[in-house]
Amino acid sequence: MNGKILANGVETAYRFDGPEKGRVVMLSNSLMSHYDMWDWTVPALTDRYRVLRYDTRGHGRSSTPPGPYAIASLADDAAALLDALGIRAVHFAGLSMGGMIGQQLGARFPGKILSLSLCDTASEMPPRSLWAERLDIARTKGIPGLVDGTLERWFTAAFHARKPADIAKVRAMILATGVEGYTGCACAVRDMAQTTMLLEVKAPTLVMTGRLDPACTVAQSTVLHRMIDGSRLAIIEDAAHLSNIEQPEVFNRLLRTFIDEIDDRLPAGA
Repeated sequence: MNGKILANGVETAYRFDGPEKGRVVMLSNSLMSHYDMWDWTVPALTDRYRVLRYDTRGHGRSSTPPGPYAIASLADDAAALLDALGIRAVHFAGLSMGGMIGQQLGARFPGKILSLSLCDTASEMPPRSLWAERLDIARTKGIPGLVDGTLERWFTAAFHARKPADIAKVRAMILATGVEGYTGCACAVRDMAQTTMLLEVKAPTLVMTGRLDPACTVAQSTVLHRMIDGSRLAIIEDAAHLSNIEQPEVFNRLLRTFIDEIDDRLPAGA
């Protein structure tokens, strides 16, 4: 079931899969993608869980309010979406920008988070010069000027050769992103500084990253792991940035095992 709903002033597109009475797993997309990036993940969850995925503002089918944005605002959108849908608490998993949103939710909305999976993400994304270059390309050449470099960062050369159909699907997602939505969210990522906020995260947390991720590195994931008390760190071999697509079997096994372990300990109705 899919639809749109007004949440925090944003017309937010969302989709449900899985049993209606299942506990909800909420999935949050990366910059320059939309909720279809979770097509490789959803089937591993829907035998037990009600999976909610949504398009971050400025992406996919959601509306694009004037930017620039802040990660805090994107987290407010996600929290408002849960309220609008009448969902009290979720297992949350976010990749890249989605993981940045997850950090905010875990710190600022602890009652809404049953568990937190932070995938291929970071708490800070310097240097500003890198973002200045990308924003300039977006404004002068549009998203097509960014697509090839993005795909090179997101996947290893071996995956490009092995899975051209998957690369083509992700390329189409990137190209479907509007310039305003990209620049608004890119500014949010650029300006993010939430390492100390991680000390406020108390939910059970899994930090996952691809060993070969050049965008959100193992070192950056290690910072998350060290700052979030009791968190676990899992490194996925032979994967770059979108590890859920490049190594779906490993990613899905790690995610599902973690969520099941936490969910099994929850009282009925939690």
